[in-house]
Amino acid sequence: MLKKLPYPISGLMLGLAGAGNLIQSYSENIRLIFGAVATIIFVMVTLKTITGFDNFKNEMNNPVIASVMPTYSMTGMLLAGYYKPYIGNIANAIWYLSVFIQICFMIYFTFKFVFKFKLIEVFPSWFIAYIGIVIATVSGKNFNPAIGKIAFYFGLVAYIILLPVVFKRVTSMELPEPTKPLLTIFAAPGSLLTAGYMSLFEEKNIYLASALVIISQLIYLIILVKLVELLKLKFYPSYAGFTFPLVISAISIKLSNAYFMSIGKGVVAIKYLVLVETIIAICIVLYVLIRYIQFLIMRRKSHTI
Repeated sequence: MLKKLPYPISGLMLGLAGAGNLIQSYSENIRLIFGAVATIIFVMVTLKTITGFDNFKNEMNNPVIASVMPTYSMTGMLLAGYYKPYIGNIANAIWYLSVFIQICFMIYFTFKFVFKFKLIEVFPSWFIAYIGIVIATVSGKNFNPAIGKIAFYFGLVAYIILLPVVFKRVTSMELPEPTKPLLTIFAAPGSLLTAGYMSLFEEKNIYLASALVIISQLIYLIILVKLVELLKLKFYPSYAGFTFPLVISAISIKLSNAYFMSIGKGVVAIKYLVLVETIIAICIVLYVLIRYIQFLIMRRKSHTI
């Protein structure tokens, strides 16, 4: 089973962990179920890496895999928040270790692909390699707010630099079909920055907050339209890319709505948008989870035969 587990499934476990936090205000028990499933996948990916490290090193020569793998450490940061009420300092250690691994992925990716830059090797998953660290902003409140704030500003600068580069790549050269689901990742960076800003910064600049919300939601709507076409593709492990961007978009608008309501500048209609985005995100996460289960079962059966 471990040999057949594709590394892009890390994106799904990140989506599951994020979906649990998204739905927490509705049901703590359902949140824990999402967290448990994410944990199972997290353990499986960890074991796969440890037991087949040579294969992992080979996989990391692929710019798509290398840019997707930081979802592993991003998940570690989110799961640490699940564990903290139960294991305290051990959860703290998991969070700090995940931050360290995230930085290591970033450094490796920079030396391997950025210093030897080729536009054809650029994919939307490059956002994960550099802006994924902003998950430390979203989760940092209960661990280390200072690191979270540094991560936010780093991610904001990285987003400004990367957005035109990735946009040029996807508009000038067609993506191979197996990587097309990664287009959904365009919705993640802005929403991740928005969610991090809303969750960690006590003193907010309303102009920055408004700009983040507007930009992230506009890109989300564009990607949502594109998603209708992308879901018609046959299943690829890159389907995992559908999950977290939609989840973090729903989280960001939920947190933004709470903020603007708290300062008396809320719009009543936004609460319905929060509900719609939440439903879409949860449905897509469950759909991708089911497709992954079917995919892994079929691979196992074909190997047996």
